[in-house]
Amino acid sequence: MQVSVTFKNIDPSDALRSYAQKKLDRFDKLLDSPADVNVVFSVEKIRHTAEINLVSDRLNLYAKEESENMYSSIDVVLDKLKKQLTKSRDKMNKRATNSRESIKNTHLEVNEANPEEDGASSYDENETQTEGYSGGAHIQ
Repeated sequence: MQVSVTFKNIDPSDALRSYAQKKLDRFDKLLDSPADVNVVFSVEKIRHTAEINLVSDRLNLYAKEESENMYSSIDVVLDKLKKQLTKSRDKMNKRATNSRESIKNTHLEVNEANPEEDGASSYDENETQTEGYSGGAHIQ
């Protein structure tokens, strides 16, 4: 996971950077493919804001949290991100499961509708011909 950390209106801190990196390392097991993560820490008066943007193969997740403490902002924003990630992963798994089941059901329905798989058809000449029709022009 590629993590970039940006500080706005706050002194860069290795403690904050390592804390965020350590917490984000837990997300590797939840992701299918490598991800790029942009983390922005900013301070405005007493509001400490943490923003995280996670971009992966099929995912683009964003979360933002403001509080009076930067560490609590990081914890809450990561909880939000984890919730979004599990929801999207479950959604993708559900779609994949449904498509596999529909293919299986379609195959079973076709086999039940046509129990004769040997290719022989039951063609009855009397059923297909109509009265008075000889296949050509009517001559009187």
